[in-house]
Amino acid sequence: MHSDPNGSGTRGPGPAASAAGSGPPVSAGPTGTGTAATDLALARTQLLSGGVRHRRLDAPALRHALVDLHDFWLVTKGAELGIQPDCGFAVVAVGGLGRREMLPCSDLDLVLLHDDMDPAVVSRIADRLWYPLWDAHIKLDHSVRTVPQALQVAASDLTAALGMLEARHIAGDPELSNLLIGGVRRQWRTGIRNRFDELIALTEARWERSGQIAHRAEPDLKSGRGGLRDVQLLNALSVAQLTDGMPGLGPDVPGGGLAAAHRRLLDVRTELHRVAGRPRDQLRAQDADEIGAALRIGDRFDLARVLTEAARTVSYSVEVGVRTAGNALPRKGLSRLRRVPVRRPLDEGVVEHGGEVALARDANPRKDPGLITRVAAAAAQHDLPISASTLGRLADNAPELREPWPRTALNDLLVLLGSGTRAIDPIEALDRTGLWGRLLPEWGAVRDLPPRDAVHIWTVDRHLVETAVQAGGLTTRVARPDLLVLGALLHDIGKGRGGDHSVVGAELATRIGRRMGLWPSDVAVLSAMVRHHLLLPQTATRRDLDDPATVESVVEAIDGDPVLLELLHALAEADSLATGPGVWGDWKAALIRELVRRCRLVMAGEELPHPDPIDPQLAERAEQGGTHVDLQPGENPHAYTVTVVAPDEPGLLSDAAGVLALHGLRVLSASVGSHAGSAVNSFAVAPLFGSPPAAGLLRQELVRARSGDLDLLAALDAKEQAAREAQLPERPERAVPGTYAQAPPHLIWIDAPEQGQAILELRAEDRLGMLCRLADAFERCGADVRWARVATLGRTVVDSFCIDFAGSDTRENRERIERAVLAVVPAPEPKKPEDNG
Repeated sequence: MHSDPNGSGTRGPGPAASAAGSGPPVSAGPTGTGTAATDLALARTQLLSGGVRHRRLDAPALRHALVDLHDFWLVTKGAELGIQPDCGFAVVAVGGLGRREMLPCSDLDLVLLHDDMDPAVVSRIADRLWYPLWDAHIKLDHSVRTVPQALQVAASDLTAALGMLEARHIAGDPELSNLLIGGVRRQWRTGIRNRFDELIALTEARWERSGQIAHRAEPDLKSGRGGLRDVQLLNALSVAQLTDGMPGLGPDVPGGGLAAAHRRLLDVRTELHRVAGRPRDQLRAQDADEIGAALRIGDRFDLARVLTEAARTVSYSVEVGVRTAGNALPRKGLSRLRRVPVRRPLDEGVVEHGGEVALARDANPRKDPGLITRVAAAAAQHDLPISASTLGRLADNAPELREPWPRTALNDLLVLLGSGTRAIDPIEALDRTGLWGRLLPEWGAVRDLPPRDAVHIWTVDRHLVETAVQAGGLTTRVARPDLLVLGALLHDIGKGRGGDHSVVGAELATRIGRRMGLWPSDVAVLSAMVRHHLLLPQTATRRDLDDPATVESVVEAIDGDPVLLELLHALAEADSLATGPGVWGDWKAALIRELVRRCRLVMAGEELPHPDPIDPQLAERAEQGGTHVDLQPGENPHAYTVTVVAPDEPGLLSDAAGVLALHGLRVLSASVGSHAGSAVNSFAVAPLFGSPPAAGLLRQELVRARSGDLDLLAALDAKEQAAREAQLPERPERAVPGTYAQAPPHLIWIDAPEQGQAILELRAEDRLGMLCRLADAFERCGADVRWARVATLGRTVVDSFCIDFAGSDTRENRERIERAVLAVVPAPEPKKPEDNG
C-alpha cells in the first residue's frame, strides 16, 4: 500500500502512487521505522501525564512542548529519509502544528511537497514517513503534492486555502516550502475580491451550525461564534491585507484584547483535550469544574465568565474585521465609478462615512464629554455600526462625564436605550472597547457574569441590555419612559457582589441616578424600581390575590405611588421577556395585571396634569403685546431656552414649533400657556448641529409662517424625506424609515376641572417636527389648546394638552381628534417574519 501523491486530507494508507518526473536519488532510509514513532507516542504520553520529571505542564507550556516534540521528530525522521535542503522534498505543517498551537489530541496535518520527483521515489518516501505515525496510532491528515498541484487545490477549495495560509516549513528544502507558502498568500491576496462573499457565507453557515460561545451552555470552542476559527478568519483577512490582524482592540480594554482572548480559548481547549482524552471541541458541563480548576480560574461559573469574555471579544473583533475588509475591497463593475463616500451629518460632531458612524473632522473628544453617548445614540437611531477608529479615538481621548451629567448626555443615553434591538450593537461596541464601563463603572461586576439558573439564556450584562430593549417597546404605556428604560438597564446591577442583589442594586442605582443628574425624586423612583423589580411577579404568582393583606403589602412597599406601580408593571414584563422563552405568558401576565388593578383601587386617585406657572417677567412682556422671540443659553453648552410671546391666535403653537424643527432645534420640553391675550410658550431645545440660529432669524421665520409665506409642514416633510433617502443604497434592508416606531402610540383622556375642557395625554415616539404636526392636527379639528406640557424623554414624547371643545366635548369630537393625532405620530414598526410566533 502506498500514499497518494495527489491525495488530500486522507487518513491511513492510500492507493498506489502515480507521479511523473524524476529527480536526484534520495535515500529511503532503513525499513525498521516503528521504534522512532513509538518513542514519539511515548513522549506524547509523558507530556500529557506528567511532563518532564513528573511536573504537570500548564496549557501554554504543554502546547509549546508538543510543537517542539513533533518538530524534532519530523526533522529527525526527515534527515533519516534524506529529506534535507536541496533534495527536492519538503515537509510542511498546516493546522495546529503549522500555527504552533499543537493540542494534546490534535491531528498531525502534514503536506509532503516534492519537485516533480519520480513517482516511485515519492511513494517510497511518503510510505516511510506516514507508516510509522499510523503504526504508533497517531492521527494523521496528509497529502503529497507538487507546488503547482497544491496551489491549484488552494485556488479551487476555500477550506484548503485557509489551511494553507497557516503553512509552516518543517524539514527538507526551504525554497520548496517558500514557493508554496508565498504562492498561496499571493494567490489569496489577488483573489480575495472574488472569494470574499464565499468566505463570509462559509463563516455564517458555521455560526448557524455551532451557535455563539458566549451564550451557549456547552459551547463549541473551535467553530462557535467567537471561537478559534474566527481568530483564523481574522488572520486570513490580515494576510489579504484587508484589515489589521487585531482590529479595534488593544490590551487595555476589558478582557485584555484579542490576543488575550485567543490565549484563553486555546488554554481551555487544551485542557478540554487533556481531560477528555480525545480531540473534543465542545465543552461539556461535566468537565467544566475540572478544567476551571486546572487553569486556576475557579469553578464552572468562573470558567463560563472567562469564556464569555473571550468569545465576545473575538466576536466583536471579527465583526469589525469583516466590515473593515468589506469596505477595503476593490469595487466591482459599475460600482467602481461611484463617488467616494461623503460625510453625512448625523448629530453635533457625528457623521456617517462609508456606512459607519464616525467623528466629524472638527470634533474634539477631549473637550466634548457627551460625545460618547451622542455617537452611540446616532448609531442606534440610524442603524449603523460605529467605526473602529472612532471608538479608538474616544477611548484614548474622551474624558469621563462629570457629576452631574449634562442633560443632553442623559438624553442621548435614553435615545440609545429606547432604540430597541438597534441599541445592542452600539452598547456591545462601547463595552468591548472600555467606553461603556467609563459611563457606568458599576458595570464591571456584571460584565460577562453567567446566570445561576438555567431559565436565563443570557449573561447578566446582556440580560440587562435585552431588558432595556424589551422596555423600549413598552415606553408608551408609562408616564415616565425615561425611568423605565433606565430601571430596565439597572434592575440586576447588584448581582455579582454578594447579598440580596435587589438591595445592593438599589444603592447602586441611587449612586448612578445622582451621577446622571436625575432629580432627587426621580433618583428615589429609580432606586425603588431596582429594589422592588421582583415584587409584582413574586407576589402575583406566590400569594393569594383575594387576600386584602396581599394587595396592602404591595401598596405599602411602593408607598402608594401610582407612577412606580406603573413602572414596575412594565418592568416585570420586560424582565420576563428578556429572561428566556416561556418565562412570560398569558397566565403570569393575567395575574400581574389583576394585582396591579387591585392596587390601583386601594390607592388614592392620581394627580391631574396641570399647566406650569408663567414667569412674571414673561407675563409683563405679554401685556405689552407684539411678537417677541428670545433665545438664552440653557444649563449646559448644548442646551438653550427659546421663549415665544405673541398674540394668542390659532396656529401659533404649530408655527413656533415648526420653525424650531426646521432650523435643527430639537424640543426637549415645552410649556405652553397664555396671559393677557398673548401666548407665552417656552421651549427647551438642543441644536442638532453647531450653534442655534439667532433669535432675530427665528422671529423673522415665525412672522413668515404666520403670514402664510412659509409652508412649514411641507418643508418638514421634505426634510424628513431627504433624511430617509440619505440611507446608503447598499444596505436597504437596514434602512428603517424615520416615521416608524418601536412602541405603539398611547392616548389617554382625562376630564379637566373646567367645563367643556379635557386633557389629552399622548405617549408616542418622537419624529421631526412632532409638536408642529400635533398642534396643526388640533387646529384642523377646531380644538383650542389652552395649555400644554411637553417632554421628550429619549425617543419618547409624553405630552399633555388641555383641549377646549367650546362646549362640545363629545365622544365623536374626541375620536376625531384621536384619528388626527394618530395620523401624524410614528406608527409601530412592522414585525419581521422571524419575529412572529
